Amino acid sequence: MTDVENKLIIGTAPDSWGVWFPDDPQQTPWERFLDEVAESGYKWIELGPYGYLPNDPTRLAEELKARDLKVTAGTVFTAFHRGAKQYDEAWEPARKVAELTAAMGGEHIVVIPAMWRDDVTGEAVESGELTEAAWADLFAGHNRMGKVLLEDFGLKQQFHSHADSHVGAQQDIETLLAATDPKYLNLCLDTGHAEYCGASSLELIKNYPDRIGYLHLKQINPEVLKKVNEENMTWAAANLAGVMTEPPNGLPDLRAVIEAVEALNRPIFGIVEQDMYPVAFDVPMPIAKRTRNYLLSCGSRTRVQ
Repeated sequence: MTDVENKLIIGTAPDSWGVWFPDDPQQTPWERFLDEVAESGYKWIELGPYGYLPNDPTRLAEELKARDLKVTAGTVFTAFHRGAKQYDEAWEPARKVAELTAAMGGEHIVVIPAMWRDDVTGEAVESGELTEAAWADLFAGHNRMGKVLLEDFGLKQQFHSHADSHVGAQQDIETLLAATDPKYLNLCLDTGHAEYCGASSLELIKNYPDRIGYLHLKQINPEVLKKVNEENMTWAAANLAGVMTEPPNGLPDLRAVIEAVEALNRPIFGIVEQDMYPVAFDVPMPIAKRTRNYLLSCGSRTRVQ
């Protein structure tokens, strides 16, 4: 990470512009996304879903340079708990993301586990609990992928615990960290998903300081979350219900999180990732500007570059 020694560097992601898919007419066009990111005062972005931004490295590098933007990470999806054969299914799309991320100078791959129930219907596609063998497959798959990402691409695997997945609650995250190699897997601490699943961002930072490799910064509306839990909503339904909220209006306290991360005294990225799919095109940028300004006010060593 160049020129960011011992700083928390704030960036953003396509997700904060309502982007969940490579191509969807309800989503902000990628050119507008890049223009508005730059206008909002950010310098660092994630790639978002593969295929949303141009896949050609030369073209993408030109588009980023024209706006003075840089890439922190790409994102991939896995289901390693379903058995060893899942590795080959995950690796081909992951390889493409890794190649583009590395070509753009990014240093991280955010890895998101599969959800155990259908995001639309809410029907369970598998058990919400993992067997011992499934946990072992999960650990092995992530250790293997992390080794290849590091050795072949120079990229660090950052595991993103996620709502409606098998790794969301505090105990789930701690189980994963205890059984994986810190050389090959660390935590993309998503403050919103942690809060949603009842995990404590502050406790994770305190108890696993060396395993906090990357941040997604977002907040949850506690009143909506109460309704989500009472009605057993899916993650997608919860988003439509407004479970995400603009900082500093929700939980966890991002000022406290940022202070704790700064106390780690090492460089780290904190990416604003406020789920807003679907959203009118004129909504995201004002929120992005306000969120940037708020987060920069939270710490003495928090910057955009």
